[in-house]
Amino acid sequence: MSDQVTALCRASYYQLRPLARSLQLESAKTLVQAFISCRLDYCNALLYGISDSLFKRLQSIQNAAARFLAGASRRDHISPVLCSLHWLPVKQRVNYKVATLVNKSLRGQAPSYLVDDCQLIADSGRHQFRSAHANVLTVPRTNTRLGDRSFSVAGPRI
Repeated sequence: MSDQVTALCRASYYQLRPLARSLQLESAKTLVQAFISCRLDYCNALLYGISDSLFKRLQSIQNAAARFLAGASRRDHISPVLCSLHWLPVKQRVNYKVATLVNKSLRGQAPSYLVDDCQLIADSGRHQFRSAHANVLTVPRTNTRLGDRSFSVAGPRI
């Protein structure tokens, strides 16, 4: 995953540098959305469970793009800038993407291989718990960190 994040950072900064030249605000927003945000969102469900240092590197890309659009300096706080742009931080974007996939799989709008991974406790057919009437998903047990990052485990946890 480190190689993936490094390649993503390199490509994003490469695209962001030429944008820093004189552009109108609307054009800059469109280009940042096309080149930077799309790169951060592409397959970001695979980024669930990566280390905090890798998330910080990805967050620095988003922060640089937000500062560019808002005209903020490096010393300004980034949270109000992200809020004004209506952008979630990268880690929350990943969680949101996984939660959206879980919601789609529960409604039957996701591919069948994702629908099979998310089951409600009431539908699992094991034991009848008091929580069977609540909309709680079963979380399978795993023995590895890679297993914890799988959709069948990460989705219900989120």
